[in-house]
Amino acid sequence: MKLLNKSLIYLSVSLFFIIGAWSVVFYFNMLNEIKESVDEGLDNYKRQIIYQLQKDTSIIAKSNFEESFFAIHKIPEAKAISIKDTYIDTLMYMQDADDEEPEPEPVRMLTTAFENNGHYYELNIINSMVEEDDLVEELLRETIGLYLILIISIILINNLVLKRLWKPFYSFLSQLKNYRIGSSKKFPEIKTQTKEFADLQNAVNILLQHTIETYEQQKQFIGNASHELQTPLAITTNKLELLIEKGSLENEQAESIAEVMQIIERMIRLNKSLLLLTKIENKQFLDNQPVSLNKVVHQTVCDLEEVIEFKNVEISISETADVTMHMDASLAGVAISNLLRNAIFHNILNGIVNVEISEKTITVSNTGIKTPVNEQKLFSRFHKSGNSTNGTGLGLAIVKAICDLYGFSVDYRFENDLHYFKIRFK
Repeated sequence: MKLLNKSLIYLSVSLFFIIGAWSVVFYFNMLNEIKESVDEGLDNYKRQIIYQLQKDTSIIAKSNFEESFFAIHKIPEAKAISIKDTYIDTLMYMQDADDEEPEPEPVRMLTTAFENNGHYYELNIINSMVEEDDLVEELLRETIGLYLILIISIILINNLVLKRLWKPFYSFLSQLKNYRIGSSKKFPEIKTQTKEFADLQNAVNILLQHTIETYEQQKQFIGNASHELQTPLAITTNKLELLIEKGSLENEQAESIAEVMQIIERMIRLNKSLLLLTKIENKQFLDNQPVSLNKVVHQTVCDLEEVIEFKNVEISISETADVTMHMDASLAGVAISNLLRNAIFHNILNGIVNVEISEKTITVSNTGIKTPVNEQKLFSRFHKSGNSTNGTGLGLAIVKAICDLYGFSVDYRFENDLHYFKIRFK
């Protein structure tokens, strides 16, 4: 998830709880204010009724709410003394103009007591809360509506503001993703006055400068190592060949020299493989172009024809799709060649090698030893299966490095007495 979207989510959730809590507090405060206002009105009605009673004693006869909004009942003195002014919410059956029959409606009722001419009375006064409840509900709806509008507005405004704020960062990130050591001429840069982004650019550029220096040192080392190792090995091989061609050696001496030449040849192959592996890991192969892997497979099979005949291996190619990948052509050839060489060299006499090409995979399967190989070590450097001493132990490690370079995956499985190596294109 992008940092922009994540910050908006945190902001929205925070506002949800903050404004939600404020809405609840606002609702109850408003409800209390309305009840206090109604209670003041009831208290005012109480004083008016008691005052009016001194002029019109017929008011005492109103003992139920059907006659008026208050009711008076005569009570003993002891009960009158114990009564204190109380305000309660209750329901009473009332009939409005649009009601066919009385319905229970919420009311606020004041219960009090008073004395008149030596007699004591209980006074109950009611005030309908229908309009007040409607007012509270309307306020609640308005508050929820305001809350939703506020949340949406804040999200939209912040989305625009944050996008503008983070635009230099995403531009810098895009430049950094496209930056390639050894080919890019210009460092990524941020056009902004924001201090944190400027500090980020400086830190990244320092890191890139250090990486470039290390990269150049490695390239120089690889070049020097290639020259310094291959030249003396080639000279040694040539001198040994000349020594054998003179024909003045005894058979035992010639055999010893031949063994030394085989060791030197193996050192040459090992040197080339290590240099190739180092170049792959340093991403020094940048000549990426559309490569038909179908053609690479067929060409590799042709190149290995003599080896296939020598091992008497039957090879078959099954194609269900034309696979074209954007990669370095030489690395594509190395990966396919190493897989096929591995399948041929570690095969049995009169064995089989199957190559299956589909839209998203290339699978090489072969006969061989009847037990699976340790998958954990199979793609490690210098790992050799069985007692083989001819290989360098780097073939499958190079295949893995090439796959990692281009975001492919390579895996191994043993099934039906066949060893399967599958490259998956993501």
